Amino acid sequence: MSTGAISIVVVVAVVLAAALIIRVVRAGAGRRERALRRRFGPEYELNVAQHAGDSKAAERELEERLRLYGDLRTEPLPGELRERYVAEWAGMQEMFIESPEHAVTGADQLLARLAHDRGYPSGRYEEQVAALSVHHAEHVQGYRQLHDTAARAREGRADTEELREAVVHARPFFEDLVRPPHHGAPTGTETGRQHHTGERRSEGGLRRWLPGTGTGHGHTTDHGRTTGHGHTRFGHTKKGGAW
Repeated sequence: MSTGAISIVVVVAVVLAAALIIRVVRAGAGRRERALRRRFGPEYELNVAQHAGDSKAAERELEERLRLYGDLRTEPLPGELRERYVAEWAGMQEMFIESPEHAVTGADQLLARLAHDRGYPSGRYEEQVAALSVHHAEHVQGYRQLHDTAARAREGRADTEELREAVVHARPFFEDLVRPPHHGAPTGTETGRQHHTGERRSEGGLRRWLPGTGTGHGHTTDHGRTTGHGHTRFGHTKKGGAW
């Protein structure tokens, strides 16, 4: 074989090898993106937007969160503590009627304490949210919105509707964290954990614990709380506070 033919063969082999490497790299990147999208859901798109559309930078950040907090072990709340948080959330709703700013600030502090009691980091807000985004990706943005709105409220820069919307959007996050074990899994990593008790609990069993989803037979007060022998229900108030 002539030198020219050998050179052509070498060039073709190099081109084919490079094409194969590119294909393998792209396939790996595609698998990584799909895995992160499945894991983080709306948090993936939000993070890409925060990186001005740079999906690679966003994925690196999400992978770092997984490295730091993916194996974080949390514990469900003891029953008495869970009841106390549910009652405190109801109290924030009642406070909202007279003082929306204080209610939102209190709700923000409540969620920070609740996350701490579940076992999430509590030293810095940013660290806590990063850990929560790994295990509660579907609803952690509601916590961010509430936290940012509380800061605006302290500066007198948030109107009542903005305050109300912040709490409404934070409520699914509260429900994720306060949810008792064996009553359906929260989002994120905890979504994939199957809890067994010998018999699958009914949806009605879950609803008994979550504020705003009661199905009892009592009557509803002006503050949206069911009385009598019904379950706790926190919904709309006559003065417009809707959680």
